[in-house]
Amino acid sequence: AVQMKPQKYKLGLKERSQTDVSEELKKIIKSLLSGPHTSFRLETMADVSGIKVDEDQKICQKGKSAAIKLVELVEGMDVAEIKDTFLPCQGQLWSNWCKINKELHHLKGDIEKEKGQKSHQLLKLRQKQCDASNRELMRLFTQSLQRLPPEEREYFLTWTQILIDALSTDYLSSILQKYDKTWSEVLVLKKKHDESDNLKDKQTELELLSKKLQSATFGLEHIFREMGQIYEAHQTLRKLSLSRQPDWTKYPELAADLMISGHPMELMDGDAGHVPLIWISSLLKEVIQKLGDQRVFVLSVLGVQSSGKSTMLNAMFGLQFAVSAGRCTKGAYMQLVKLSEEIKDNYKFDYILVVDTEGLRALELEGNATLHHDNELATFVVGLGNMTLINIFGENPADMQDVLQIVVQAFMRMKKVELSPSCVFVHQNVTDITAAEKNMDGKRRLQEKLDKMTQLAAKEEVCNVECFSDVIAFDVQKDVKYFAQLWEGSPPMAPPNPGYSESVQELKSIILSKAKESTGITLSHFSNKIQDLWNALMNEHFVFSFKNTQEIAVYRKLEVQYGNWTWALRSEMLNIENQLYLRIEKGQLDKVDKNDLIKEMSKTYEDVTKSMTAYFEDDKDKEMLVQWRGQFENKIKEFHEELVRGVKRKLDEVIQQNNARKMLDKKKTEFENYLLQKSKELAHQLKSIDDEEELKAQFSTIWSHRVKELTSDTKPIENINLEKDQIAVLQELGVEWRLIDESKRSKRYKSLSQHVFPHEEQKQVKLLINEVEQECLSVIKSKPVATRGFTSTYLKELAQHIKLHIEKFESQRNYVFKKEFSVDLSLHVFDRAEGWILNSFKIYRQKNDVFTYLDTKKNEYYNIFRSFCKGSSSAVVFGEIMCEKLKVSAVEAVCNKTGVDIAGQMMCSFPAFNGNRLNLEKHVLASLAEKEDFNIFITYIQNPRAQVEAFIKEQVNEYMFMTQKVKAQDILKKNIEEISRVISQALFEATEKIKHIKGNIEMWVEEFSRKLKPKLILDTVSCQNFSDINNFDFLKEEIEKGLKRITTEMSKLPLEKVNDCRHKPDQILIDQLCNCCWETCPFCAAVCTNTLKDHRPEKHSVPFHRPNGVRSWHYRGTDDLVIDFCTTLVASDGNFHPNESDCLVPYKQYPTAGEPYASWSITADNSKLAFWKWFVCHSQKELEQYYNKKFQGHGEIPQDWKNFSKDDAIESLNEMCSLLNRNID
Repeated sequence: AVQMKPQKYKLGLKERSQTDVSEELKKIIKSLLSGPHTSFRLETMADVSGIKVDEDQKICQKGKSAAIKLVELVEGMDVAEIKDTFLPCQGQLWSNWCKINKELHHLKGDIEKEKGQKSHQLLKLRQKQCDASNRELMRLFTQSLQRLPPEEREYFLTWTQILIDALSTDYLSSILQKYDKTWSEVLVLKKKHDESDNLKDKQTELELLSKKLQSATFGLEHIFREMGQIYEAHQTLRKLSLSRQPDWTKYPELAADLMISGHPMELMDGDAGHVPLIWISSLLKEVIQKLGDQRVFVLSVLGVQSSGKSTMLNAMFGLQFAVSAGRCTKGAYMQLVKLSEEIKDNYKFDYILVVDTEGLRALELEGNATLHHDNELATFVVGLGNMTLINIFGENPADMQDVLQIVVQAFMRMKKVELSPSCVFVHQNVTDITAAEKNMDGKRRLQEKLDKMTQLAAKEEVCNVECFSDVIAFDVQKDVKYFAQLWEGSPPMAPPNPGYSESVQELKSIILSKAKESTGITLSHFSNKIQDLWNALMNEHFVFSFKNTQEIAVYRKLEVQYGNWTWALRSEMLNIENQLYLRIEKGQLDKVDKNDLIKEMSKTYEDVTKSMTAYFEDDKDKEMLVQWRGQFENKIKEFHEELVRGVKRKLDEVIQQNNARKMLDKKKTEFENYLLQKSKELAHQLKSIDDEEELKAQFSTIWSHRVKELTSDTKPIENINLEKDQIAVLQELGVEWRLIDESKRSKRYKSLSQHVFPHEEQKQVKLLINEVEQECLSVIKSKPVATRGFTSTYLKELAQHIKLHIEKFESQRNYVFKKEFSVDLSLHVFDRAEGWILNSFKIYRQKNDVFTYLDTKKNEYYNIFRSFCKGSSSAVVFGEIMCEKLKVSAVEAVCNKTGVDIAGQMMCSFPAFNGNRLNLEKHVLASLAEKEDFNIFITYIQNPRAQVEAFIKEQVNEYMFMTQKVKAQDILKKNIEEISRVISQALFEATEKIKHIKGNIEMWVEEFSRKLKPKLILDTVSCQNFSDINNFDFLKEEIEKGLKRITTEMSKLPLEKVNDCRHKPDQILIDQLCNCCWETCPFCAAVCTNTLKDHRPEKHSVPFHRPNGVRSWHYRGTDDLVIDFCTTLVASDGNFHPNESDCLVPYKQYPTAGEPYASWSITADNSKLAFWKWFVCHSQKELEQYYNKKFQGHGEIPQDWKNFSKDDAIESLNEMCSLLNRNID
């Protein structure tokens, strides 16, 4: 080369190779750079007069000085050591934490022990992060963020990034050059199939360079990551400093301000390959706090590394994703883009939230579980996005195939967990994109590849689909966009391609037009989705592990509404039933038509359906609710129909009973008329008698004579002898007297605990006992004992049921029960049914036995007789009769109404009853813990429904007679006042009307009875002895006097009287709250907490799973009780024997074991619930004695379980429920 002038050279090219020319040019440039020369820096423009630059502004200078002060801390340091020195929390400590956390989802052996050890290791790592967190760089950085106003803060961040880049650019470039050179050498050696140490050395060198590259990469995102890790560490340990609010508590707010102002925030740490869930949820919570729970359209992007994804997003939305040399995106970042006011009204959301990701098939991950990492990343971002851009770069079929397979599998997983994102394919760097024919051909080949990949993925995901459009709504004509490349030629000297901007604008239009159809999701839903997707990805089987907590929360809220709707229907039907029952009892109604009941209920049913429609159409989660709308509308319809059928059936029985009593009622009327007539006649003869004893003697003579006359052909109803009937029934079945007598004397039948079975059969025998007991109680309660009396045939039926159950059980076993067991079980069931039979028979006897009836009436008629004798007029006596009947009816009506009202009050305001089934279960468990009674715990474990019913009864009793006695008395008082007002009003209106029309006493009674309905139903009143009454004002005054007395007496009614009414508050609540699902977990027997009885297609679920040893599970061939939770087992690498068979099924694939496993949703939660851990430790000895097994060997109780107190146990229930019900307000 010849130097023509200073810095000007002439270079000959003739007969010279490109290498020679290149080397010559390098020498010339090197020589020029090493000599004296002036370089131009953009910053020097600030010194040129007349040019205004940002640097002259004070806000920029302040931001720059703060950035310089920060960067001075690291100047002069080895770039590779900056992060280790100043950002220690995100390095090895965080990497180790992530590794151990992932191991928690692949436990083997002694799972709970291993889990406890790993949890302890995680806490130690968090402690180390806390200890290392107070570094000067972070303190300065966060102080600047807090102190600087928004504009200065922006300059501070920009200058910090510029200065940091300046520090690391040269170092990074040299490492990248070495990396490229070494990588090329490795490829050459691989091609030669060189298996010498040379290849291994080069690969080791490459690994070291990769680590150096990772250490040397230093940007703002790493400082933000450190903030996240400091926050997570302190939050996990809940370590508050001595000051009221330590610095770390403000980090989410600082980051939220930056995110709102448009800064990208790291969502997934690319170095550790992990999502910092605590940090992200707190950050988004702060964003929601500042913006409100805005709706966002989530746009995520996927593609091969260095394919221009971030560049495309930056160009499209003016974003700030890192794209500088050597700083490819790692992990995933999110950035908020606010819709402008001009276009906001066209969309159903307020922001676009863009999620940018690292490239698939990243070189530095080569050979390091690349496919698993890519699948994880793709599933995560596809699940998050309302729309995913799939960026394909170039036309290499192998590259395209790899990316498509990963993407298709991610979409298939979304389909299986019922998430439905959309997608657009962006094909960048395609040559000759203007050729329409080539575009068509490219689209056809892409469709073929997608279909082929779908078929491959379908085999892996076990899904029956044939083409890509079966997996996701996809139109190859509309959902594929071809892009020109960014540069015209090869960088760095190539100019930008103007067609690129046009392509970006077209793609933006496609995205926004598709987004118009979407409502997006709320930020709170987005936050939940991050947690759900990541937690599921931690387990190998994503589909089995995925739990949509937002959906669960919305469903729980819907369950509460369902409870309110059903209660509105039930309480109204109870009032209607009470009114009709009284009319039937008083002989005023002899037929109940189903259509009449429907008509009576029509207004309430219409109000409920309107409320339901409004809820499904107006609730903020209506898009999610729509999937259950049909199911719940049908459930309410079925519930309404069942209520109508049930009430009609009950009232028909009462009518039947009344018809059977017609002869008795006729005799009653004759008897009453006779007594009244005799009373009148004798009154004239005995007017002069003042002696009470003589009056009583005279009355007794008449009474005895008439009773004898009336009952001459009637026998009293005899008491039943249940013990005699039980023995007779068993002897008829061939049971020896000796066995019955032995069981009765020893009272062995009371608990059945003396019967010993092999341990593996104990559980099944207990289930048999519970099943027989429940079924037999249900059978006996269906018998009309209260209306038609008792017969020993009912006991025979129970005995037959028991016999059939035992025979069926024995047919599935290779052994049979001893006769003693069958006898004890029969007597046990008879004993359980005895209380109900005796109470029902007592009701029957009171209503049907003429002697009992007459005995109750004797005092009433003596008072009438005495009134006549003392010269009282017909109006006075009739007034007394009316008042007596009013009193009986009023007390019954008040008690019935109060029973329903107290139940309604508790449904609305009592914490255990005013939510869904999950809420009730939480309170039942908390109550068990408070009592610390092992026997009650065992009842709950073996027969949860019985214990829940006992809990409801106990709580109602406490509410009425202890904690809320005043409130219950107020309800009773209000109803007494209301019924008194109704009587007074009816009395006034009936009297005025009859006076006006000059009616008689019969017309007055009829009018008075009509005015009292439906609140009060009077017993039939015979007027044949009172036809002489014509002064109705006087009669009104007499009744008003009596009414004051009745009101005074009723005001002294004890609350206990409410429990004598037809509908007791506890039974009303049991009917309402226990009309739900009672299926139990096939592993631990925890009861399903769905509020609906039949909730198909929703799977059974419960958050309160427990160690399987609590229900007597033990390790095969040992006496070691199992301490593992099924929620931990389903994330482990263990296996189980379904239904005690010999085949093995991996816990992670438990639904493949068939029923009942397939109908359950059990998601991994690392068994965080402290409640059952506390119970196992607290009741260890009792459990071991009860099951005759030990917590030893594999089932040894972990030491950390013993640290839980009762308060911790109860608090864990509250935490679990609040977690499940988050974001439903």
